[in-house]
Amino acid sequence: MTIPTVSRRRFQLGAAALAITLLATGCGAAGSSGSGDQVTLRFAWWGNEYLNAQTEKVIDAFEASHPNIKIESEPGEWGGYWDKLATKTAANDAPDVIQMDQKYIAEYGGRGALLDLSKQEGIDTSKLDEEALASGQYDDAQYGLSTGQNAYVIMANTKVFEAANVPVPDDTKWTWDEFLTTAAKISASGDGKTYGAAYGSNEADLIIWLRQHGQNLYSQDGKLDFDTATAASFWERLKEQRDSKASPPATVATEDSGAGLEESLFGTNRVGMAWWWTNQLGSLESTTGSPIKMLRAPSQDGTSAKNGMYYKPTMFWSASSRSKHPKEAAAFIDYLTNSPEAGAILMTDRGVPTNAAIVESITPSLKPADTTVVSFLKDIAPDIKDAPPVPPVGAGSVQNVIKRYTDEVLYDRLTPQAAADAFKKEVEGMLASAKK
Repeated sequence: MTIPTVSRRRFQLGAAALAITLLATGCGAAGSSGSGDQVTLRFAWWGNEYLNAQTEKVIDAFEASHPNIKIESEPGEWGGYWDKLATKTAANDAPDVIQMDQKYIAEYGGRGALLDLSKQEGIDTSKLDEEALASGQYDDAQYGLSTGQNAYVIMANTKVFEAANVPVPDDTKWTWDEFLTTAAKISASGDGKTYGAAYGSNEADLIIWLRQHGQNLYSQDGKLDFDTATAASFWERLKEQRDSKASPPATVATEDSGAGLEESLFGTNRVGMAWWWTNQLGSLESTTGSPIKMLRAPSQDGTSAKNGMYYKPTMFWSASSRSKHPKEAAAFIDYLTNSPEAGAILMTDRGVPTNAAIVESITPSLKPADTTVVSFLKDIAPDIKDAPPVPPVGAGSVQNVIKRYTDEVLYDRLTPQAAADAFKKEVEGMLASAKK
């Protein structure tokens, strides 16, 4: 079998452009027979000190119930995780089990680096949410199993609202105009020290905005699926947040974007509203010392069913296509996904589990913040539409491009329309390059 080589120019992950040599999809690797022989699996994930300790605990539990399998830990931090994974994959030294993000499912799976889990015996997907399963699929293969569901929401710091004497809006019917007015009132009361809202310039912000206009960032066949006029209106709104002083000046926003949570405007109770994922509620409340209320996204006309929100997998469990022990890797992934014992350890820190039976079993033991998240995700379910298409090969660094053009607009170096035109052209080039 021929192993295709992908050139350095053609494979970009994060900030790195790295060469990668991969087995063709479906080739598989010579694996252990599952006969009970002692094997070692390497397991890579990103996280913080708390998540690392939690993950080590679930590894210990798995090894206790699977004495023939030893798990070798390879923890990392988000900032360097992807460059390190790309380097190891290029050297045919990828970990057996990999914590994966949706933006890289196609990047790795589409290039043959991930195992098709649907072809592995020992993984039970019968109790998993169908939409969550689909979110880990690319080109008819199951390259990842969701660790849990998330939603992108506005976190409202109620302490900041109270200090400004501004009521928290009714998020079931609020509009972008109300969002802007509310944020401007908070800023006006802050005497230049507190701001109403942070800028939302992540990939999810743009996706939600496009979905509110009946469009998507990507189509099902991996192309861009929006008009530049709609993208321009996204940057027009961010510029309006700046001009109305609903959000901080560009210089302050730039400085804030490089700060850790503990030093950030939101973390220090200096901004009333900011976009975060639901699984971050507990850490936000712990850092700010304030009650945080999760709010649905505003909509164009105040109809929550049209606010563009969606469920997103927090992350995935994936396996390397080069693993010498695919059966054992599958057994470990099944344990992480379906074992009540693992569920009791992992709880909701990697999202609310997509296995309803696990959610039911852990609910009595959830912390208050986690209980709030589970309840919120259920509450918004009637308004949630199907999830956006999986990002195509070449889209791994699109979020960085969005942030860069946001800076161009906020610093008045580009008009919103010029930013939208340049953004679309640049991303089209990235996707086309990845196919060569």
